[in-house]
Amino acid sequence: MTTTKDIEEGLAFAPKFGADGLVTAVVTDAASGGVLMVAHMNAEALKKTVTSGEGWYFSRSRRKLWRKGETSGHTQRVVEMRVDCDQDAVWLKVEQTGPACHTGRTSCFYRAVPLKQDGAVTLQFKDG
Repeated sequence: MTTTKDIEEGLAFAPKFGADGLVTAVVTDAASGGVLMVAHMNAEALKKTVTSGEGWYFSRSRRKLWRKGETSGHTQRVVEMRVDCDQDAVWLKVEQTGPACHTGRTSCFYRAVPLKQDGAVTLQFKDG
């Protein structure tokens, strides 16, 4: 049986998938550190990412495995992968070819939410 200490301090890679069979993946640019996207991985996507060094994910909307850039050509070469303290999220540092977002933007996080406002909130475009 794996203990909390084993998970948090040990060397065994033991990702903790949610009830949906997925783990959250935070993807950042290896050079700039900027957040490019957040996606999800099932066990197969995680294994393919580790073995190939390319970003593989599981689409919750399409219910299928996909390799980043398989249709757009905007691929990700994984430079480093880390796991968080309780191994229920992974962090991929990647070299991104082309835009990361399907909208054509560098990052999927291109709108800011203004803080300390009452009433309706209007998003603000940032970074192109």
